Amino acid sequence: MNFVAWMIVACEIMFWIVIILGLVTRYVFNRKKLGLFLMALTPVIDLILLIITTFDLYRGATATVSHGIAAVYIGISIGFGKSMIDWADKRFLFYVKKEGTKPVVLSGMDYALHYLKGFSKHILSFLLGAGLIIMMISLIKDTTRTEALLDVIKIWALVLGIDFLFTISYFIWPKKKKTKIMF
Repeated sequence: MNFVAWMIVACEIMFWIVIILGLVTRYVFNRKKLGLFLMALTPVIDLILLIITTFDLYRGATATVSHGIAAVYIGISIGFGKSMIDWADKRFLFYVKKEGTKPVVLSGMDYALHYLKGFSKHILSFLLGAGLIIMMISLIKDTTRTEALLDVIKIWALVLGIDFLFTISYFIWPKKKKTKIMF
């Protein structure tokens, strides 16, 4: 793995460390403002990854799939970031602090609408990530060094198309509510 790939792994680990530290600080130590501050550091992690990726390309590196995945990571982090933090927040509160209500398992039209909301975040993430990739391609101005970046956009567009099909399918065939089997 190259340096940028390792930085993606490091940033993902740092993202979850910052979230967990924020949740623990917020709920275990009752330091709500400090917990919020820690969770607000997640965009700083994205910025660090963006700077490292851009600098690597600017100094002459040939773009690899890792550079494209860095843009994907940043797009997803921005597009889904708030909802991922909210998801972690609710589960930490219920499962660790034993407070609040158990997170609801959606089914039927509620699930379809929830999935549609997630798909709209996927579109936003794609636009942001693809935009970053296009900016990288423009910065390099050498198609022989940026082929891998275009491949990342193509694969992500395919994944987005598949996600669209899943989204539509939940409206046609709604997810059934799980029932517990009693013996």
